[in-house]
Amino acid sequence: MVKNGRPGLARSERVVFWEGVRGGLGVAGAAAGAGIGHSAAWRLLGEAGGVKANGPIAGGGRYLSFAEREEIAVGLAAGESRRSIAARLGRHPSTVGREIARNGPRAGGYRARAAEAQAQHRARRPKPAKLAANGRLRAYVRARLLAGWSPAQISAMLAREFPGDAEMQVCHETIYQALYVQGRGALRRELAACLRTGRALRRPRSRAGERRGRIPGMVMISQRPAEAADRAVPGHWEGDLILGKDGTSAIGTLVERSTRFVLLLHLPHRHDAASVQAQMTQQMMTLPGHLRRSITWDQGSEMSGHASFTIATGIPVYFCDPHSPWQRGSNENTNGLLRQYFPKGTSLRTHTREHLDTVAAQLNARPRQTLGWKTPGQKLTELLTTPPPA
Repeated sequence: MVKNGRPGLARSERVVFWEGVRGGLGVAGAAAGAGIGHSAAWRLLGEAGGVKANGPIAGGGRYLSFAEREEIAVGLAAGESRRSIAARLGRHPSTVGREIARNGPRAGGYRARAAEAQAQHRARRPKPAKLAANGRLRAYVRARLLAGWSPAQISAMLAREFPGDAEMQVCHETIYQALYVQGRGALRRELAACLRTGRALRRPRSRAGERRGRIPGMVMISQRPAEAADRAVPGHWEGDLILGKDGTSAIGTLVERSTRFVLLLHLPHRHDAASVQAQMTQQMMTLPGHLRRSITWDQGSEMSGHASFTIATGIPVYFCDPHSPWQRGSNENTNGLLRQYFPKGTSLRTHTREHLDTVAAQLNARPRQTLGWKTPGQKLTELLTTPPPA
């Protein structure tokens, strides 16, 4: 096959490449395993937007190969049962049954070559994307993307708002493909900037811990009450700073572990220990006592005044182990969401207290899968309207 004046990749090469990518080899490793060039691999990745397209792309593996179809034809001609053929091929009997029903001609018996041609024709046939064909669904998805919702949130809320309407149901992967994959661009590519990463390709996020100085009198996370670890009791918070350009500006973040409710600390000029302590005290003391039980922070120097904070508020501070951001998983996730509003490499000094409150309100109004698609605001309201346990 020749494409744009150059030979195209064989279907077998493409499937081996994508299996390598899915197996974590990376582009270079997957290209080497498939026996294709580096530039061809990146071209394939770019055409797919970093998304492995749905549907069959080659025989073998998940899908029947031509050799297997020949075995089915030989077995049927010999009077062998479908279950026996399936056992010999290592396939489920229903796979063989569907293959015969789908690709076998109505008369004249099953023929391997004809079945292979029919299967490849179906695989290559362009199929209209659901979002491209349904303007009402497309408008709903577009509006939520512009509001900062993730594809998973959009998919879940569609199922809740239109439970009996199959035309208004779409999975999150279809939304990603509509944004990223060439030929399935039912949504404008610019909308990808509304996603939390804002990337042009989907790729795993790299994660690395940062080593900081030791803080006197730290109480480690291992000594935090067990009730905080299982999220059963509300009032335990996780905190950190997100830094602006050159580390000269910052915004403080606090996330309640059981509700994922977010508070933002306004630090327009300094993010030293005194400034952080003042903002934390102001924000935390607006809450009732049963919702301010503890705070978990990493070992940043901005928390060197933790002892005086605890004396002033009665809230103990626990510290994560070095290079262990997962010990503040809710806060790490929230900081990733906040980068949608406060991109890396930009100054954070320009954001007012009112703007931070608006951003926090938007995050607290997003439905969350971990909350059964309730919002953090709804969960916190439930806690505020329920009397604390005696």
